[in-house]
Amino acid sequence: MKLLRVGTAGSERPALLDRNGTLRDLSGLVTDIDGDLLADASALARVREAAQTPDVLPPLDANGLRIGPPVGRIGKIVCIGLNYHDHAAETGAAIPDEPILFFKAPDTVVGPEDTVLVPRGSRKTDWEVELAVVIGRTARYLDSAEQAIGHVAGYATAHDVSEREFQIERGGTWDKGKNCETFNPLGPWLVTADEVPDPQALPLRLWVNGELKQNGTTADQIFSVGEVVRYLSHFMTLYPGDIVNTGTPAGVAMGRPEPKPYLRAGDVVELEVEGLGRQRQELKGA
Repeated sequence: MKLLRVGTAGSERPALLDRNGTLRDLSGLVTDIDGDLLADASALARVREAAQTPDVLPPLDANGLRIGPPVGRIGKIVCIGLNYHDHAAETGAAIPDEPILFFKAPDTVVGPEDTVLVPRGSRKTDWEVELAVVIGRTARYLDSAEQAIGHVAGYATAHDVSEREFQIERGGTWDKGKNCETFNPLGPWLVTADEVPDPQALPLRLWVNGELKQNGTTADQIFSVGEVVRYLSHFMTLYPGDIVNTGTPAGVAMGRPEPKPYLRAGDVVELEVEGLGRQRQELKGA
């Protein structure tokens, strides 16, 4: 299923994109697409049954309708740094022995076509297309990557916007270059795990002002989706509705020759993970 949330920011309602590409209203069945729904097998079964006979769901007019983040009330966003062989190579970093972790605050999440704000004083705002993993079952002390995959509700396209000066040159942790407002566009859809048979076979692409900048595949990940979820479960409990951003392939501005083409107000970024939907953001000054 392709689940999404539509409407003005803060007032989104649940929806379904049916197999014919028609947007359908789910608000008569569920109150939101969130951790409570993803953890409720009976509620998900009702949505899945309705998806098989979508005419029972009222259609929505998509014209002018904002698409919000596909998951509401996110508990935490855990991110994996340097998780692609080619990205580590382009930045001159050693292949990590264990996953590198950082966090993004849930309030960085915006819709897939919402404006991204370049922070005040920023000189090095960068792009990163990523596969986002949405947790569907509570995960703690998992034994294997195979077991961990069973705790995934689905997948989405994410944009891990980053300010490299704040992240690397200002001391402390990476977090202050990762948590500026609007720095995590998510969506358009949450695609349920049954429609993604192999999360390690997903092409990812990103364009800036129409020029292809990133063109990678999750097959190049150093730590697979299952291994990342298993690993995290030994350091924290992952709850339904939590998000894991799994890293970015090569092609970021930081990895390019000088002068590095960092983002500026007026730039347009488009990105996609194949099968999970496409995003488009215009950048403006904060």
